[in-house]
Amino acid sequence: MNIMLVGNPNAGKSTIFNALTGKHAKVGNWHGVTVGAAEGKMKLGDSEYTVCDLPGIYSLDSMSMEEGVTRDYLSSHPSDFALFVSECSGLERTLPLLRSVCAEEKRACLVLTKSADFYRNGGKLDVNLLSARLGLPVFLADARSRRGVSALKARLTACLSAPPVTLRDEPLTGAYSEGEAKLSAADRLLCNGFFCIPLFFLLLFGAFYVTFGTGMPGTLLKDAVERFFKQFLAGKAEAIASPVVRGFLIDGILNGLGSVLCFIPQISVLFLALILMEESGFLSRLAMLTDGLFAKVGLNGRAIFSLLMGFGCTAAAILTTRGLDDKRIQRRVILCLPYISCSAKLPVFLALSASFFDNPFFAVLLLYSLGVGLSFSTALLLRGKEPPPFVLELSPLQIPNALFVLKSLLFQLKQFIIKTATVILAFFLLSWLLSSFDFSFRYCQAEESMLATICAGLKYLFAPIGCCDWRIAYAALSGLVAKENVAGVLAMFCGGFPYSAKSAFSFAVFVLTCSPCVSAIAATARETGRRRAALYATMQTGSALLFSYAAYYALNGGWAVLFAAVAMFIAVRIIRKKTGEKVRGAGGDLSAKFYG
Repeated sequence: MNIMLVGNPNAGKSTIFNALTGKHAKVGNWHGVTVGAAEGKMKLGDSEYTVCDLPGIYSLDSMSMEEGVTRDYLSSHPSDFALFVSECSGLERTLPLLRSVCAEEKRACLVLTKSADFYRNGGKLDVNLLSARLGLPVFLADARSRRGVSALKARLTACLSAPPVTLRDEPLTGAYSEGEAKLSAADRLLCNGFFCIPLFFLLLFGAFYVTFGTGMPGTLLKDAVERFFKQFLAGKAEAIASPVVRGFLIDGILNGLGSVLCFIPQISVLFLALILMEESGFLSRLAMLTDGLFAKVGLNGRAIFSLLMGFGCTAAAILTTRGLDDKRIQRRVILCLPYISCSAKLPVFLALSASFFDNPFFAVLLLYSLGVGLSFSTALLLRGKEPPPFVLELSPLQIPNALFVLKSLLFQLKQFIIKTATVILAFFLLSWLLSSFDFSFRYCQAEESMLATICAGLKYLFAPIGCCDWRIAYAALSGLVAKENVAGVLAMFCGGFPYSAKSAFSFAVFVLTCSPCVSAIAATARETGRRRAALYATMQTGSALLFSYAAYYALNGGWAVLFAAVAMFIAVRIIRKKTGEKVRGAGGDLSAKFYG
């Protein structure tokens, strides 16, 4: 028998799931965190059960994409046990869903979360009387502090063997009453756009400065890790007599792997900033306040969750788009996300920035800002005619739990390290092998290797930006596997970027705008289909080459021509809009071609 965790979004299902199973499912104070049926094992006595964390749902009649996952799972698993999760303060509005789920006789129980805020606002609750009025077992559990989790496990054993429940339709008078939820001064302040939006940009700027600023913790720790790999460990390896073994250790492992792992301190700071904004409830208020701006480019305020998650991982951000209300909006956000610089692009930007900026902080800020601008421009270009829907329940403001934040951060870093130590390391070792031997398997210089021969024709793709070099082409190609590879390949074969500042910036523009890694392409295929994912990846990689050529042309004095071309394009778009359906019908609806 499976145990299904069912309830409204933001009720605490994923937190309960993690506490019961020991897993690390993504949690957050916003709709769309859980987008599929996550599964984990839980032992109760001598028996083992599968616990399924289902996406949040308001009603069995709901039409959003992620709610459809829950609806389909419930209908296909009628005999599974339903562990219904509700926050104390929202019990009355979640009762209709509970009654719908338990309309047919079903084994079920109710777990109430977030009791501290409920009691603080004057709420009253008699668990035993509430259980009698509803006709099913009711428990309190605070999974964050683990209060009630052990008791919940103990009582679940009895519930799983109990007969199916029949819900009673009795008034809750005397068993439950909500207090008066008062809007705090902090909440009133953060619901003011003139305060919240500037605060967001200030927090983001502060996080970037601490991460990339000269003399800041992120930069100092990054330099220390880099010295450990490239000076201490590589220095020890220089004493090895065999050139093959020495090359394998230094070029195949230490240079490539060290060039990626040295960015862990800076990636940690960015992940920490995102986790704190999610856990505090700040992002839901920002989404509400920015909905008007997002609506002008064909999105809605809820898209900000996915776009901000894109700074961490594009693949994970694409999966969260299932929490959006409309399939067309989901596809627009997926098209925008590759231009949001994920953490994997950070090592590349920092490796290249030394060529065109003295201070990496301003270089990274410029590239991140350029990516955000391109993302919004893409959304505007593909904007549909229908008004985007927007419904969002504001999560409560709270001080993030320090232990939970630390566990979330360590889990994200663990995933990054595992990826680096498996996929990326394997790619570096394969690159070293192909670049160290010719087709006769004779140890040779890189220019005579199998890799140089294979990539010889690709070098002309980057000749327009002053880099007619197979090593640069291979570095760019490696980014399609994982963006971190680009920095590692440059360090392995070039010791850095060997061309001019203009070429370095143009290459950074290519990395910024090209197709995301294979994991993100796979996530896109899961959400939109394989053909559409292949179309998106091809289109983004082709346009990335054009963007890099345009950047190099502009840096060599072509600003006026590019400005005139962009102005002409905007003018044509405005004219097409004003001339109405006749011109649009002749030219076709661009948005429909991409995601209609």
